[in-house]
Amino acid sequence: MLLSVLNNIFIALHIYTKHLVRTLKENKIFPYYGLILMPDFKILLHEPLLTLIFLFHRYGMNCLIQFEDFANVNAFRLLNKYRNKYCTFNDDIQGTASVAVAGLLAALRITKNKLSDQTVLFQGAGEAALGIAHLIVMAMEKEGLPKEKAIKKIWLVDSKGLIVKGRASLTQEKKEFAHEHEEMKNLEAIVQKIKPTALIGVAAIGGAFSEQILKDMAAFNERPIIFALSNPTSKAECSAEQCYKISKGRAVFASGSPFDPVTLPNGRTLYPGQGNNSYVFPGVALGVVACGLRHITDKIFLTTAEVISQQVSDEHLEEGRLYPPLNTIRDVSLKIAIKIVNDAYQEKTATVYPEPQNKEAFVRAQMYSTDYDQILPDCYSWPEEVQKIQTRADD
Repeated sequence: MLLSVLNNIFIALHIYTKHLVRTLKENKIFPYYGLILMPDFKILLHEPLLTLIFLFHRYGMNCLIQFEDFANVNAFRLLNKYRNKYCTFNDDIQGTASVAVAGLLAALRITKNKLSDQTVLFQGAGEAALGIAHLIVMAMEKEGLPKEKAIKKIWLVDSKGLIVKGRASLTQEKKEFAHEHEEMKNLEAIVQKIKPTALIGVAAIGGAFSEQILKDMAAFNERPIIFALSNPTSKAECSAEQCYKISKGRAVFASGSPFDPVTLPNGRTLYPGQGNNSYVFPGVALGVVACGLRHITDKIFLTTAEVISQQVSDEHLEEGRLYPPLNTIRDVSLKIAIKIVNDAYQEKTATVYPEPQNKEAFVRAQMYSTDYDQILPDCYSWPEEVQKIQTRADD
């Protein structure tokens, strides 16, 4: 799905292939409005985002494009090709990375150490995993760790096993995180060998974090960080209940799917945090549009992660929550946008001038509101006493 922002108007554009259209028809999901039918997807890939590039030529750099649900290789290719030409980002890569790193930053307030102290193992090496890995590296660099050392702290496992140097058929993105190591395929054995402090699942393999893996993570770490970020719930690597009970409540857990609170044998109730991209893109889009940023850098997504993590209170952490309540998402989005706007003016990358003195009021004025003025005439009932007087007069 592609999301355009044209002068604060959001337009959803869906691109379908013939195969998907046939599937939609067979399942009686047709007709569907707002679609672009591509008879051959290769035509689209030959000049990707062709329709939306037309929007850029029509509306200029006031158009923000968010694209997602592209295949791994295409998503990175399109992002790398257009990120420095247009105002665009990929939610699967950058949005997911931002919300995951936000959870990690909040988790560090529980583990009482730094991100650069972690060894992170990913179950999965697609867009989400690679996006998160890149943003973790950036966050570690910000803590003072050289990039080369930061990369060595991140390990990825794909469908063929541990990503190591010399393994065949690695994409360029995967090669960056390939280390000198023997080839391994079994996740349990990999966990025992690598001994990660943080385990992140983004491969949509339900139950991938077995009881043995959870036991090992709890044995290696006083407070293991375990993120089962795949969704829907049936694809989650483990449930909140499994994670908390096997680790005896010591695991710092977050998920991509919603899970009910878990009450431990000692009576303590933990509320698993749900890392949802909806924490990210509203605030990012608002901030970018408000100050007229021309390009959306990865730094913006690290800033967003930091802002989200700062909205998690100590009380939330005590309850096991790594994200602010979803009912506060408008406030979270506002804070993200204000931070983006402040940074943009400080770095001279904003294009909306004169610079607003009150950034918060400036951003608030551009937030969408569902409150509308009443367009129907006001209607009043005649007071009962007046009706009686009128009746007597008629008599």
